[in-house]
Amino acid sequence: MPIDLAYRDDVAIVTINRPEALNALSFALIRDIGARLEEVAQSRARAMLFVGAGPKAFCAGADIKELLGRDLQAHRRDTERGQATFARIAALPMPSIAVIHGFAFGGGLELALACSFRLGTKAAKVGLPEIKLGLVPGYGGTQRLPRVVGEARALEMILTGRTVEAEEAHRIGLLNRIVEGDPVEAGIAFAREFTGYGMIALAHCRAAVERALDVPVHEGLKIEADLSTVVFQSADSVEGMTAFAEKRRAQFRDA
Repeated sequence: MPIDLAYRDDVAIVTINRPEALNALSFALIRDIGARLEEVAQSRARAMLFVGAGPKAFCAGADIKELLGRDLQAHRRDTERGQATFARIAALPMPSIAVIHGFAFGGGLELALACSFRLGTKAAKVGLPEIKLGLVPGYGGTQRLPRVVGEARALEMILTGRTVEAEEAHRIGLLNRIVEGDPVEAGIAFAREFTGYGMIALAHCRAAVERALDVPVHEGLKIEADLSTVVFQSADSVEGMTAFAEKRRAQFRDA
């Protein structure tokens, strides 16, 4: 299977393992990602990493040869399957991290955009080049990129199809950090900054921020109050406040 799944303690590591094709996203590979996500959903993982195999690419985008000669019904079906698969990443309770080394183009960048965080090495190169093929990004790029970098920058990237280097990607907020060394180790080190916290609070904080982008501020504040109240009732909330008062480290149990 070209999508490998391994675990390092409580971190799930999903590797796109098709280096001979620069880890391009075939339709079969999209299905494999979906299957792996279901496995992760049933695990005790507290974070999930996406990395690409080999030294050249995180994921170079769609397998263009598969697109030629397809009828409209098949194209629509597979576009919606890709969108649903990437949406599943955001729906999982644990935060997700894409660690980009080398190319992340088209569907590869869309996969990274579906993650909670994006890290990149200095060799990272990202973009949505579909315009050069007479196409429109189909796996969420036109929707998620503006939410990350703003409408003007997203429109420029999509309409020119240009490649963005790591330093610029970090400057405009497309990358959270530029990291050094092995992508897996860098991703795990980043994950360790939040995996010690309770999953209930982590999930509800993510939900509050994500929903803030879709509603007016006054509605978002109601959502924040609702989620804050839900989490306040948890055993983890009591443990966190008690540990603070007792000057000790909290022992969260996701309850």
